[in-house]
Amino acid sequence: MVSIIDYGVGNLFSLKASLNKINIPSIVTNDINEINKASHIILPGVGAFEDAARLLKDHKMDKVIIDNANKKPILGICLGMQLLFDRSFEFGNHKGLGLIEGDVVPLKLEINDNLKIPHMGWNKLIQTNPSPILKYTNFNDYVYFVHSFYAKTQIRYITSVANYDINVIASVQNGNIYGTQFHPEKSGDCGLKILKAFCEIGEN
Repeated sequence: MVSIIDYGVGNLFSLKASLNKINIPSIVTNDINEINKASHIILPGVGAFEDAARLLKDHKMDKVIIDNANKKPILGICLGMQLLFDRSFEFGNHKGLGLIEGDVVPLKLEINDNLKIPHMGWNKLIQTNPSPILKYTNFNDYVYFVHSFYAKTQIRYITSVANYDINVIASVQNGNIYGTQFHPEKSGDCGLKILKAFCEIGEN
């Protein structure tokens, strides 16, 4: 069973619907016992980093995620991925979960002024390092992004990028902690393949 963490932020039921399409049982929950029993955890997220980090703490989900970090696969999606990092400079300086070394910074400071913020739309996924969640993806696969901030981290954690004037980190991995800046649940067949691959991690 996959636990989709409900802390008041994210495309929860769109994500659940995507898992249903590939016959993956899931539950949308903020029940600590349910999350601890799950085989896999997904941390979704849209909106502002500061608000999301506060809501995680208010629901005691930050501790649950950290406690499970060495026990089972965890996938952060979009803002959920950004929360996995040390800190974010989105309208201040805000502490993340610290499960992947790095910072979240404004995209507008790095790209050409002519490009729109937020970065929104389909971009080609360019794999840079092997990762279990990318095992079914192909060279010409495209995924869907909606974000104004992006992660900066060491090359060893980066598993794919997408070009938006610069190479924006598209996915990361640190042990059994995974993240996608794009939305798999909005990325058609490619997104479903990524969710399927994530849910297969740890299967015998």
